[in-house]
Amino acid sequence: MTDTRRRVKVYTLNEERQWDDRGTGHVSSGYVDRLKGTSLLVRAESDGSLLLESKINPNTAYQKQQDTLIVWSEAENYDLALSFQEKAGCDEIWEKICQVQGKDPSVDITQDLVDESEEERFEDMSSPGLELPPCELNRLEEVAELVASSLPSPLRREKLALAVENEGYIKKLLELFHVCEDLENHEGLHHLYEIIKGIFLLNRTALFEVMFSEECIMDVIGCLEFDPSLPQPRRHREFLTKTAKFKEVIPISDPELKQKIHQTYRVQYIQDMVLPTPSVFEENMLSTLHSFIFFNKVEIVGMLQDDEKFLTDLFAQLTDEATDDDKRHELVNFLKEFCAFSQTLQPQNRDAFFKTLSNMGILPALEVILGMDDPQVRSAATDIFSYLVEYNPSMVREFVMQESQQNDDDILLINLIIEHMICDTDPELGGAVQLMGLLRTLVDPENMLATANKTEKTEFLSFFYKHCMHVLSAPLLANTTEERPSKDDFQTSQLLALILELLTFCVEHHTYHIKNYIINKDILRRVLVLMSSCHAFLALCSLRFMRKIIGLKDEFYNRYIMRNFLFEPVVKAFLSNGSRYNLMNSAIIEMFEYLRVEDVKSLTAHVIENYWKALEDIDYVQTFKGLKLRYEQQRERQDNPKLDSMRSILRNHRYRRDARTLEDEEEMWFNTDEDDLEDGEAIVPPSDKMKSDDDLMDPISKFMERRKLKDTEEKEVLAKSNLSGRQSPSFKLSFSSASKASLTSSSSASLHPGSPGSPGSPGSLGSAASPGSPGSGAKSPTPTAAITTKSGIVGLVDYPDDDEEEDEDTENKEESPPLSKKSKLSS
Repeated sequence: MTDTRRRVKVYTLNEERQWDDRGTGHVSSGYVDRLKGTSLLVRAESDGSLLLESKINPNTAYQKQQDTLIVWSEAENYDLALSFQEKAGCDEIWEKICQVQGKDPSVDITQDLVDESEEERFEDMSSPGLELPPCELNRLEEVAELVASSLPSPLRREKLALAVENEGYIKKLLELFHVCEDLENHEGLHHLYEIIKGIFLLNRTALFEVMFSEECIMDVIGCLEFDPSLPQPRRHREFLTKTAKFKEVIPISDPELKQKIHQTYRVQYIQDMVLPTPSVFEENMLSTLHSFIFFNKVEIVGMLQDDEKFLTDLFAQLTDEATDDDKRHELVNFLKEFCAFSQTLQPQNRDAFFKTLSNMGILPALEVILGMDDPQVRSAATDIFSYLVEYNPSMVREFVMQESQQNDDDILLINLIIEHMICDTDPELGGAVQLMGLLRTLVDPENMLATANKTEKTEFLSFFYKHCMHVLSAPLLANTTEERPSKDDFQTSQLLALILELLTFCVEHHTYHIKNYIINKDILRRVLVLMSSCHAFLALCSLRFMRKIIGLKDEFYNRYIMRNFLFEPVVKAFLSNGSRYNLMNSAIIEMFEYLRVEDVKSLTAHVIENYWKALEDIDYVQTFKGLKLRYEQQRERQDNPKLDSMRSILRNHRYRRDARTLEDEEEMWFNTDEDDLEDGEAIVPPSDKMKSDDDLMDPISKFMERRKLKDTEEKEVLAKSNLSGRQSPSFKLSFSSASKASLTSSSSASLHPGSPGSPGSPGSLGSAASPGSPGSGAKSPTPTAAITTKSGIVGLVDYPDDDEEEDEDTENKEESPPLSKKSKLSS
């Protein structure tokens, strides 16, 4: 079998019953060994890749539509279509399909769409065809019953469609319609309604082409006016001929294009307004009608796009100052509808469409239109602009950056958009909301491109903050010059809320650009003026702006907040809100809770040092007391770096003891005679470096004095912890009740000086390590601080862990001579 190659587009039907374009290529038919049968193959014309490989199954129903379409289903929810550029190519492939299935190429469908029961199949096989009653006035009821009885059976539906098509039955029915209408025969008109509606449900392209032809379509609509369920007939024809006017804003020279536009409008009207809403079972019966409209729209857009003279005239008249307002209004509405039509196109076609509009100068034209006074024209221009931004924001960004090199800031396209947003006269700000969404799309780094030579994000954001941000923030700065908003009406508050929403988006997605702008222009202080607005939604917007900044944990922002005391309006709003349990209360508490949980040290200290007196009585949540505790822990670590250093060592050595250390300690323990030990004597491993006990005990004494004073605010600080592993020797710091306030320890001059052991040092003693020497032990002459030996139990002063560890103090450390493994320190 010889291959034939024809240019086609491959379409698949998606879940929303819309056709998706899978690409353009050349189709051929041939035997494929892998599929074991004759198959349709489509290879992409761009790179030769395989777009489609579909075996022609003997039982698959293929449909031929509009002379250039072949449609079929390969699975339950997988419909395919080939749209041919030439009718000859479609006929050739159709013959191949019919040849494989053993069908006559003159048919438009090769198989039944649904399997029949055996009885129906046998019954229908026994009758070669379906005979229609003569098309006469007194037989209309019989025809209506025949149509209704044939719809449930796919095979009978197919035979009915063939009979209607072959006998030219539709035109005969429409002749009877004129007779019935002239005679005011309502019964006959009701029967004709049921017959024409049934013919629509036959879902056959050949019948649609007859019904939607110029000579028949208005009569078909007339038949559908006489719904038996309505007391009075509808007046669809009157609307289409008198109310709906076709305006050629630019003369269309192609008669085929003009006829196609008329046909598509009327068919769309039939689908949307005339036909009753289909039931669940009838919806799929109208799939061919959906396809008919879809492919018509694709053709219209393609024909207009190819007519360069038409588009050139359109944009020339749009931007011509001599064009009167009514004419310009019609031109803009046409362009808006043209763009709306393009939304039915597939991505490849839509790319070509918007590229054509861009080359024709649609963005400069929109700039002219947006500068006009007519609000309707501006509204239509905004809709067109939204199509462009949603399709390709990079194209718009590139245009406005090039434009800035030639024009002043005031007349830039993007500044016109911002001004329209600010000056929206709608009380609900519907247009401003739409424009704010477009601006957010334009400044969103997620859809910005990065190339080898340049980064769109860097270039555009630099342009935006230099040329546009002052326009966007102008209403905010103008309204916050004093301690309260200058204007606090609803519409102004809504506008400021929109601006804050966009600025909050910038804080989240932009880096140094927005940071420099906020700090240099003191934006946050101005925004917090809105905390005193009488509109809760605006106060919450300003709070959300500050919360987004704090959430970045950026020290530049934090220093700016502290330097300007910017928590003050927040605390004032919190206190003025009182005990009311509302969104404002919860949002402010959440902000302070974030400081506590994330331990933002600088802001925590700032809040407690400046606002604690105002917040200390808030006890229905533990947030502020927890914040104070965090602050005190920070102060303790700052006042006693040795304690902080000891805490770091404790944590390090607790988990980093190596095997060699354990072996040394064990050997020392088992080689020590218990009887030789006196009370209060400690067995400790040797250390390379040692410090005097005074260095250890003095900061601990100070720490315990402070802890005694703040016993009500802190948890118990003496904890017991058992060391795991094979460690046997251990010691315990025991404090009597009389000695908690002051701990003293005498150290012998003969003790070796040293320092805390390193993680791998045999001299380190796990949890008992401290800034004093873990290798030094002292026999206390008084019971104030008794160090006693107990096997397996270690008691120590435990300090709260901190995320940031400071380096230990290594000053005044001296090397000690190496000691024997069995060294024992005694009094």
